[in-house]
Amino acid sequence: MRRTSGSIESQPRLIDLFAGPGGLDVGAAWLGIPSTGIEIDDNACATRTSAGLNTVQGDVRAFAPSDFPDANILAAGPPCQTFTVAGTGIGRRALEKIVRCAEDLAQPPLGQRLPSAFDDERTGLVLEPLRWALSAVDSGAPFEAIVLEQVPAVLPIWQVYRTILEQHGYRVAVGILRTEEYGVPQTRRRAILIARRGNVEVKLPDPTHQAFRRGNHGQVALGLEPWVPINHVVKRPTRFTIISNYGSGGDPKRRGQRRCDEPSATITGKVTRNRLLLADGTWDRLTLHEAGALQTFPPDYPWSGSDIGQQIGNAIPPRLAVHVLAGVLGIEVDSTRLDRLVRMPWSKSRATNEPRVTCGSRELQTVGG
Repeated sequence: MRRTSGSIESQPRLIDLFAGPGGLDVGAAWLGIPSTGIEIDDNACATRTSAGLNTVQGDVRAFAPSDFPDANILAAGPPCQTFTVAGTGIGRRALEKIVRCAEDLAQPPLGQRLPSAFDDERTGLVLEPLRWALSAVDSGAPFEAIVLEQVPAVLPIWQVYRTILEQHGYRVAVGILRTEEYGVPQTRRRAILIARRGNVEVKLPDPTHQAFRRGNHGQVALGLEPWVPINHVVKRPTRFTIISNYGSGGDPKRRGQRRCDEPSATITGKVTRNRLLLADGTWDRLTLHEAGALQTFPPDYPWSGSDIGQQIGNAIPPRLAVHVLAGVLGIEVDSTRLDRLVRMPWSKSRATNEPRVTCGSRELQTVGG
């Protein structure tokens, strides 16, 4: 099937690989960009269905660009478990093999050579966005824009992607973005790749907020807003400190701490293990909606299924997604309007209320309503 999309300026449509519970799709909705996500996990699909996000349930490897001929923007956040510092490190140790597989995919016919097996099959999924991008080029209907995000350890892979994509008509920018510099009340670093076809300048979005430094709010004079603290989204009657679920400074027993007037540390899939030390010396936990708010999901986002903490931790913050998508598409972000959208109930700001999901078939079927 040949792709039939119109221009990206007039008719942007996004296909989101490894879409999770919808972080990127929420950001796209806030920008008015229709999106469809491919996701295999039942729990994430349950959340997406409850949120009214267009969803195809299945393995990304079973699909190709020709299955989504209207999409002209490719986005992906492949699984990070084998690359993250908190994980096994299998993916990081396989970087040389991943690079060789990427170079194989770049040989004619583009995107057709299947990657070699990895010790953990999740590692090889990082090559799927390249397979999709090159397959589309080979078909004569390339994606007009590409957005990829992953943990910082994947930056060398994105740099290899850049070299390959530039050989096929893309302008590409890669780098590490810090989420608190885009108004997310959390310090989280992500490796980002953005690409555009043709003679279009491409650069990562400029920060809108200052980087987090303890005791330093002084960068406002440089035209940046102050970083956003935890207590702007987690409303408690007294002051509190969040005690992290993971170690700090290489010591697994030394738990990181953030005061409520600072940004949170990275929200992980184990966020439900974080403890809140309250001013009176008692302990509490973050609610799931509070954890979602620290990722900038809407306050009423309809988390569904099980293992919701993992869903939240795996997601790209929607607010960061807005800035990255807007950057690659040349859209100017209205910070005041974005602030309002982040605080607004999802039931009011979402683009559609018709959840759709496909199970075992490529034909979209309506589920719910």
